[in-house]
Amino acid sequence: MKYVFFDIECACVFKNVAKMCAFGYVVTDAQFNLLEREDILMNPRGKFHLTDRKGSEGLVLPYEYEDFKKYPPFPSAYRKIKDLLEDRDAVVLGHATLNDVNYLNLETKRYKLPSFRFTFHDTQFFWMNVTGDFTHQTGLGAIAESLGVEFTPHRAVDDAYATMRVCEALCKREGVDVKGLAERYGIRGGTLSNYRISVPTSHTQKKYYEERAREREDYHRRHEEFYRFVNKNMHKKHKGRLEGKVFCFAKDVEIDVPLSVDLLRKIYNAGGKYTSHPEECNVYIARSEGGNRFDCAIGGGAAYIPLDDLTDALDKETL
Repeated sequence: MKYVFFDIECACVFKNVAKMCAFGYVVTDAQFNLLEREDILMNPRGKFHLTDRKGSEGLVLPYEYEDFKKYPPFPSAYRKIKDLLEDRDAVVLGHATLNDVNYLNLETKRYKLPSFRFTFHDTQFFWMNVTGDFTHQTGLGAIAESLGVEFTPHRAVDDAYATMRVCEALCKREGVDVKGLAERYGIRGGTLSNYRISVPTSHTQKKYYEERAREREDYHRRHEEFYRFVNKNMHKKHKGRLEGKVFCFAKDVEIDVPLSVDLLRKIYNAGGKYTSHPEECNVYIARSEGGNRFDCAIGGGAAYIPLDDLTDALDKETL
């Protein structure tokens, strides 16, 4: 078994166009010993329009742009790339690999070439599974720094080499090889076949999103329970020491049912009112300072009372 790590640079990328100008790859054995590395340059047959991930101009490729015109276009490299990626003895990997796989797919369509057919893994997705954080697409440089891998962004082949070193460091940290890493987290590689791309998946990712869904469901349940109480009691008339006081709780206090309901019952019974709009309150309750809701309330002239102080004051009827 061997590993093939690859990275692609494009002269321009639009929705349905990706004009490749460089295919960098590194081949190693199963122990990450380097067997081969190369930067395959090609004529993109189009102007360079380079943007960052947000679409802003300013990216600079580490090549002399005029040099690309000396090379043949993508079809000349197609067979070699196909042999590399479709080698049955190879495990194909990249970083944010889905982007590069899409570029390959678009170029084969552009030149009316047969679709690639291979399975691929993604070190960015590996990192998400190992850290348990599927909310961030961490860049190669940041992961390299976390793993103590030296990385200087340069040519496509250098990025492929850095991806290999990141994968090696991650496997060493986990005490497994690539296959073992995939098995540990239930990772299934993505595929490209018949011009169709499937994304990598994992049991860990599935459990993560199931847990987030349960948390959202629980949040909405508690939020609805709190506001049922608010709506049921907001129009009741009470006189007391809190008349003229309009309270607003931080969201994490609101959903801390039954604590929030008990506090609000005492506020209503003492003549106070409640609003869900922090800019309309004159007393804001939270566990700590900070946040948009806090800033909105204080900016509107509200007084801030820590939750613990409110609880004590209501119990002693000193507020």
